[in-house]
Amino acid sequence: MNPGVNLTALRGHNAALVLDLLRAAGEAGISRLELAERTGLTPQAVSKITARLRAEGFAAEAGHRASTGGKPRTVLRLVPGAGHAVGLHLDRDELTAVLVDLTGAVVAERRAPLAFGVGAESVVEAAAGEVAELLGAGEGAGERADAGTGEGAGEGAGRRVSGVGVALPGPLDHAEGVLRRVTGFPEWDGFALRDALGARLGLPVVVDKDTNAAALGLALAGDADSFAYLHLGTGLGAGLVLDGALYRGARTGAGEFGHQVLQLDGPRCECGDRGCVEALCLAAVAEGDVEEAARVLGTAAGNLVGLLDVDRVLLGGRTVFADGDVFVRGVGAVVAERVRRGGGGVRVSVGLAPGGERGVAEGAAQLVLAPVFGRADVGGVG
Repeated sequence: MNPGVNLTALRGHNAALVLDLLRAAGEAGISRLELAERTGLTPQAVSKITARLRAEGFAAEAGHRASTGGKPRTVLRLVPGAGHAVGLHLDRDELTAVLVDLTGAVVAERRAPLAFGVGAESVVEAAAGEVAELLGAGEGAGERADAGTGEGAGEGAGRRVSGVGVALPGPLDHAEGVLRRVTGFPEWDGFALRDALGARLGLPVVVDKDTNAAALGLALAGDADSFAYLHLGTGLGAGLVLDGALYRGARTGAGEFGHQVLQLDGPRCECGDRGCVEALCLAAVAEGDVEEAARVLGTAAGNLVGLLDVDRVLLGGRTVFADGDVFVRGVGAVVAERVRRGGGGVRVSVGLAPGGERGVAEGAAQLVLAPVFGRADVGGVG
């Protein structure tokens, strides 16, 4: 947690720190005195911030707690339904959209087929249509999101919606929201997806790679300080969290894991090279040899572990989840042997990423929410 500072210019930063602590406290809540102690802000500053958050509907009383001397302390909690974000996962053949509240809980979800190759404009129209349906679907999904008050970036069925996070295959420019030469779909090169979808929806849009979005969600959940998230679905990529921070690289190019070359004269990959991990894995899966796909993925994962010295490897993507035990066992065995040869007596765990196939879309929503809680250092839009 970054300490707060008592400067008027940083009121937004300080409010984000308070919001993050309220979120972490859950239903039990937290007192103003505890907020001051944990943020380093003065009690007066905390009182002003919490008064504003209550007035805007973000915080509410959660009862009282006994104190040592004096009257009981009022405890505050976050109001989950005071704000929402949309997470979109645009895969090569499927769209997944989720609406989440401030705690990250999913209150509505939609899935639809998607033809990534039909062209950018058509995909934007399809995505915008699904978001519009999603924002009116919360009650139909069996859950009602409470309306927030005050200013909001957008409204949907009475909800305050802060923005839309979009996760899709790379490479892309995260800072500018522009796609690059997506493997197998060169016609997307240079398309300004963030601006096009934002104009269509009238909402702020953040764009990132699917693997980065998933890794962000896992990092915010505190899964590990340093880990690699490997996503095998219609393609293969990696999201990297190093020392608690999502690592994108200088040009958002980090994590193009699927195009490591393992076999110099191997099968041709859609990227134009030969013997890429992605091509070898997908070929093995197509032949029904899942154990071989796991062995190949494990070999590449072992290289990554040797290079970055991460604590954990998490596996995701529809192809992995279809045969989760086989992939965890196969990748785990190869990684364990690689680590053993490296010495030091360490253990790198290999397991399935929590959240299932919805993990990428949920992580995409966190691209919007992370800065609201002062967590742009973990990922987000900062």
